[in-house]
Amino acid sequence: MSDNRRIVILAEGRFGLLTSKTANQIIRYDPEKVVGVIDSQLEGKTAQEILGYGGNIPIFRNLQDALRKNPDTLLIGIAPTGGRLPENWRPIITEAIETKLTIISGLHTYLSDDDEFSSRAKAKNVQLIDLRKVPPEYEVVAKGLWKNRKAKTILTVGTDCNVGKMTASLELHREFLRRGLKSDFVATGQTGMLLSGKGVCVDSIVGDYIAGAIETEIEKSIHAGFKFLHVEGQGSLTHQGYSSVTLGLMHGVMPDAMVLVHHPIRKVDDYGFSLENVKHLIELHEMILRPFKESKVVGIAMNTVKMTQAQVREAKITLERQTGLPAADVLTTDVHILADAILKCFNQ
Repeated sequence: MSDNRRIVILAEGRFGLLTSKTANQIIRYDPEKVVGVIDSQLEGKTAQEILGYGGNIPIFRNLQDALRKNPDTLLIGIAPTGGRLPENWRPIITEAIETKLTIISGLHTYLSDDDEFSSRAKAKNVQLIDLRKVPPEYEVVAKGLWKNRKAKTILTVGTDCNVGKMTASLELHREFLRRGLKSDFVATGQTGMLLSGKGVCVDSIVGDYIAGAIETEIEKSIHAGFKFLHVEGQGSLTHQGYSSVTLGLMHGVMPDAMVLVHHPIRKVDDYGFSLENVKHLIELHEMILRPFKESKVVGIAMNTVKMTQAQVREAKITLERQTGLPAADVLTTDVHILADAILKCFNQ
């Protein structure tokens, strides 16, 4: 994103720790660009009050109120199940176009393919940016390039969806940079792309091309000279709705190491599948890759949202006892624990 972009985030009725994934990560990593959030149910509050970070970024009742902050961009701040545009948001987007705001969307509903939006945008010379639109260069079948790959790939995998895989990959990448390593963050979703300025939304790709698309993106990073590639995970192997994208990623990345992301207080997924046997889930991921190569889960990144410090300490002890692996919250200085585990794996 442009360094001087002024963003107002649309999260009407959805702004919260677990319900506005895109909004939350932009506020966490690019807060200086955010002038406000639209959610009429939380009018008058701040991002800090709702998320625990974001400082005094204000929450507005509607777009008209938010215009006082002179935004130039409206960002769709949610990633709902199915990725469809909520119908009651259409008037807000229309209003944003009429006020000549650039619209950035990570939804499966492509705004630029909508006749009403596109005609209005053309008349107002407004740009509609659909992050999930996939360029033709990514519509390729995997070639198995991992067999001759020199760079090391690290993939985050999750016990569930929306569990913090992007955050874990990004924070591990930043830790590698702090150590002077030639590290890159490989975005595979709309929010990661928004933050890094590159990548590909693998959940928008035809199933046959998922592995090939991420293989293509990895090759770009390797050709740019990076030696350690932190690939943002998607979905979950055991989530019936989104397991296919996880498997495609695993086969395209063929990771040299994996980090499992887990939310200890989350007991079941959307389908009632138990998330408590973490050791079994680790074995499942390693088994999937074993026909091709030995790839180990080397550590556990804990999502600590809505957990007390006592719960975090207890979960860390329990996970490490159950799995024999280090567990850490990557949003603290403990991120070095997982970075050490990755590098130890590579050195061995």
